[in-house]
Amino acid sequence: MMPSAMAGNQAEEALSDAVRTALSQALLQSGPPVPVLPTAQDRQQFDAWRNATSRTLSKWMDVAEDRQEFLNTLWYEARRAGLSLSLVLGLIEVESAFRKYAISSAGARGYMQVMPFWVHSIGDGNESALFQTQTQLRYGCIILRHMMERENGNLFFALGRYNGSRGQAAYPQAVLAAQKKWLQPVD
Repeated sequence: MMPSAMAGNQAEEALSDAVRTALSQALLQSGPPVPVLPTAQDRQQFDAWRNATSRTLSKWMDVAEDRQEFLNTLWYEARRAGLSLSLVLGLIEVESAFRKYAISSAGARGYMQVMPFWVHSIGDGNESALFQTQTQLRYGCIILRHMMERENGNLFFALGRYNGSRGQAAYPQAVLAAQKKWLQPVD
């Protein structure tokens, strides 16, 4: 039996026009999910991170090419949003156990369990895009960054808000515990 996808009592929150516009613009900024690695040292660090992370991830994703695409995209989107790689990996482990097509009982979708109301609020309304790797990770990372800003950098409350369980310890503690296994020097 597949583990159920994690989703708390998430609810759509009212966004000011300025926030809605900023989040929408962040989604629209296109770019390939290719890590920007200007130096040989950057490339070496990225390769070491991807290889080590791929080994750990292999218990969830069997196909090496799928892991490589996922990790390239995760690196790109997490860095783009200013998030820790290990935090995003820990959140995905807890939310969906790395299942691209996970759907929670609350209707959240994909790796990062993004609620469909987000694509209507800040996106183009295409809910099926939440199963595309780059779109899914872009939404999830942008939303998590937004939650961190709303909570003035308080990761505990930001994680709770992301999950719809703000103020309850179980979800943030689970993500932070999962994050520890993904920590590496490049984080």
